[in-house]
Amino acid sequence: MAEENSSLNIWPEIEKAEKENRRELVLQGSAVDKKIQSSSGLHPRLYSLSLLNYLEISQCPSLHEIHDNIRHLSQLQSLILCRNKITSVPKGIGDLKAIKVLDLSVNQLEALPEEICALSELNTLNVSCNSITALPNGLSKCVKLAILNVSKNALSRLPDDLWCSSLELLSSIIAPENAIEELSGEISNLPALKVLDLSSNKLQELPFELADCPKLKETNFKGNKLKDKRLEKKVNGGQTKPVLEYLRAGGKGKGKGKQPDGEVSEKPDARNVSKKKSGAKQKGQKEAEEVDELNRMVVRVLHVSKAPTEVTVKVSAGVKDVRPYIVCCVVKGMNLRQGNALKRFLAAQTKLHDEICGKRTTATIATHDLSLLKAPMLYDARPPDTLKIVPLGRREMKAAELLKQLQQDAEELRKQKKRQNVSGLHKYLQLLDGKDLYPCLVDAEDHVVSFPPITNSERTKIKKSTQELFLEVTSSTSLQICKDVMDTLIIKMAELNKLTFDAKEDVGSDEETDVISNRPTEDPASPELTVVQVKVVDVDGNLKVVYPSKTDLMSDASNLTVIR
Repeated sequence: MAEENSSLNIWPEIEKAEKENRRELVLQGSAVDKKIQSSSGLHPRLYSLSLLNYLEISQCPSLHEIHDNIRHLSQLQSLILCRNKITSVPKGIGDLKAIKVLDLSVNQLEALPEEICALSELNTLNVSCNSITALPNGLSKCVKLAILNVSKNALSRLPDDLWCSSLELLSSIIAPENAIEELSGEISNLPALKVLDLSSNKLQELPFELADCPKLKETNFKGNKLKDKRLEKKVNGGQTKPVLEYLRAGGKGKGKGKQPDGEVSEKPDARNVSKKKSGAKQKGQKEAEEVDELNRMVVRVLHVSKAPTEVTVKVSAGVKDVRPYIVCCVVKGMNLRQGNALKRFLAAQTKLHDEICGKRTTATIATHDLSLLKAPMLYDARPPDTLKIVPLGRREMKAAELLKQLQQDAEELRKQKKRQNVSGLHKYLQLLDGKDLYPCLVDAEDHVVSFPPITNSERTKIKKSTQELFLEVTSSTSLQICKDVMDTLIIKMAELNKLTFDAKEDVGSDEETDVISNRPTEDPASPELTVVQVKVVDVDGNLKVVYPSKTDLMSDASNLTVIR
């Protein structure tokens, strides 16, 4: 009788997903929360939607548990269970072998099951804002883990196997506001670590080996009572480089930093260090000279103070709870005129969205023709019924109308082609479900030029004639992700520009219909790109971020030269 009753009272969202063989489902907000109250939990039919690859259940304070039947959703790649009051995670989650993103933030968890370590495809684990006292041993089995966010919990330590070299993709460890007492010197085993936030913990010392993390760019140890007061002063200065240099020197002249040969010396001889640095430098120069100059890509960084016209982006306070992170820059020298250059660039952007941007769930790229922008820019959050944009290939409309229209288009397309799931732009619509405000980038004339993660504006669309590009990357996850995506995009642009330069294709061979301007059409003298810094500031003009900074664009590519 109970099973029959649950079938009769099936939730319309679940029924629709079941009927249409949907791959994405978002259950969010007060309306869903009331259903959870009346059903004493999630409807059991939810666990029969075996085709789902994206499931989000959020902002439902009446949700206290997830049934072990979650194991039946074997196709899930993203499971977002944030801002509920979940007290435990079922062991069945370990059977979700396809999971790449697991977000359990802002709940009431006190522990995670050991089975979570069986998620070999896991890329992002976010369990921030819970009451977790310990992480399970075995995280080293999650060999594709890139981002670990355990902030605002009750951890006293991080698991020993977190420092395993098998975690070669782990780039961010975010663990502020815990009770962590010690940081292992084995942290230098993590070859890709870029971001380490252990602020507001109970650390008294920092390991000297921290200086041996090859890619570490951003650290935060503020709020810890360090025994070494000189080190604490450098930590509170907010800059990573002085902290790492101090540790590398051994702190207070102790000289316990790791030497290149792997041995530890009590006091390194300054002359030996100088010789080793000189030898390493000569070796690096020799390797660089071995690279064929014809294959070399060059990116020149132009400091914002030297730019003829400064482009600034102001950030309103409203984006904090919507999509808080943004980095921007200007790129000059990109040749989109010749052959298939424009198509290759747009295809590369799409591929980056699918891969490093996690199908736009972690970040979104937007590209604009700089000549069509009116600075200064404003990164703002506006209600769906007041935000107006001219979407690519469409007339001007309100954001609410655009999303409704896109949803209708998705349904029609799916029926016409007899597909089981939506494709293209339509699969990103669920990222805005339940939001009262939508993020947008606005120019000085109050034209919305970007509506992430959905679309850009037709007003600033890049064409073959575009000579200077304004690039923007936004994220709801972290600033470092924005920077990593922008780094990857610019390096890809340098690669494509070199390809176009070498190919010597004719202008217009890709049947591009955009009208080419009367500007000179002679071939560029080189494929060199110039990247101009752009400042992002708050409404009072205080600097939030500038890109590229000295620690950005630190590529390992042997055929890329970055001139600063």
